[in-house]
Amino acid sequence: MERVSTDLTGLATSGGHDIDWPDLPARQQPTWDDPASLAQTLSVLSTYPPLVFAGECDQLRTRLAAVAAGEAFTLQGGDCAETLADVTGPNIRDRIKTILQMAVVLTYGAGTPVVKIGRMAGQFAKPRSADTETRDEVTLPAYRGDMVNGFEFTPESRRHDPERLLRCYHASSATLNLVRGFTSGGFADLRSVHAWNKGFLRGPAQARYEQMARDIDRAVRFLEASGVADAEEMRRVEFYSAHEALILDYERPMVRRDHRTGLLYDTSSHLVWVGERTRDLDGAHIDFVSRIQNPVAVKLGPSADRDTVLALMDKIDPDRTPGRLTFITRMGASTIRDQLPALLTSLGDEARRVAWVCDPMHGNTFTSPSGFKTRRFEDVVDEVRGFFEAHAEAGTHPGGIHVELTGNDVTECVGGTTPVDLDDLGLRYETLCDPRLNHQQSLELAFVVAEMLERGVR
Repeated sequence: MERVSTDLTGLATSGGHDIDWPDLPARQQPTWDDPASLAQTLSVLSTYPPLVFAGECDQLRTRLAAVAAGEAFTLQGGDCAETLADVTGPNIRDRIKTILQMAVVLTYGAGTPVVKIGRMAGQFAKPRSADTETRDEVTLPAYRGDMVNGFEFTPESRRHDPERLLRCYHASSATLNLVRGFTSGGFADLRSVHAWNKGFLRGPAQARYEQMARDIDRAVRFLEASGVADAEEMRRVEFYSAHEALILDYERPMVRRDHRTGLLYDTSSHLVWVGERTRDLDGAHIDFVSRIQNPVAVKLGPSADRDTVLALMDKIDPDRTPGRLTFITRMGASTIRDQLPALLTSLGDEARRVAWVCDPMHGNTFTSPSGFKTRRFEDVVDEVRGFFEAHAEAGTHPGGIHVELTGNDVTECVGGTTPVDLDDLGLRYETLCDPRLNHQQSLELAFVVAEMLERGVR
């Protein structure tokens, strides 16, 4: 997150409690059982300092305008659902290192500026297919992420506890504090690209990265010797946060008015998105993102059609502000080539007024014979290929990828050049929700996407 020149110290003049939010249907919300405790929690949350600033959000909107214009590429990556227990220095560091490595591969391999966005510091909640879960004839509320309840299958753990909103705020604050330190304090220095490899298991993608790192070292030394490179600029990197704006009892109290303009910003994150299950045009989630000035995104599944997309654009981005709106497609490898080209073509010039990003994860999930939810790496790659092909056919820009990943050597997705087999899933299956790419698979995906960008498949 690069320093911005705008004075941001007076950003928070009031919290979301002074805003008259309309009473609209809201899907996937908790059922808090203590109204008094909830009211107290929301009151406290509305007084907390912002986690991000309006100037940073504006800066990201400028970067995403370049993505929409085909002049940059977005890399969004991070956990499916963060957990409070995993908010540790090593976990955050390795996730940042993985994203930085992927960005270097994309930037150096394809000569493309990369907008780096972490799916972190707020991704503590997930929508669920059912409200309850049954085990051995015992039925309890479903686990909805650490922002709502606990994973342990007990009545106390599964109770929807509003105090968790405050715990997730503090965990997000700690995460962003460490991210800012890493990205502005020298950890992200381009002269340290070799160091980002330390601590990871060796593999083919790792070896390929090392060769690229040597090339970057030579290029940087040449630029420094020529007096062209700015040493201070090479020490820092812009890095933004994003999460799904799912739990409105968390997002609304985090809304603040920018003292410069009086406009509303969701200060829980630089970018927030609305998921496929909550993007009802007349629902509370779309209404929420239509009122804030942050860059926002909406996920689109295979059922999305021209009228729906145009209605979303008119509701969220009526002025067609560059960088304001991103659509994240999640259609599945077997479906994207049938659905996305027709959708893009039907939108005509309107398709060029937003950024388009591919989520190749959520449409490719299946359950293994041993009962683990998983994804095939090859399906993930194939959906990205289909995404590029669709934009080439429609004459629009493939703007980025949105990937669930971790810096740890987990065994949650099968395939890759250092293959994880179906029988390996139980070795290090650590996610509490959806399967993530491990470090090797993430780096391998970056090389594949860099090749697509380099070939100019548009």
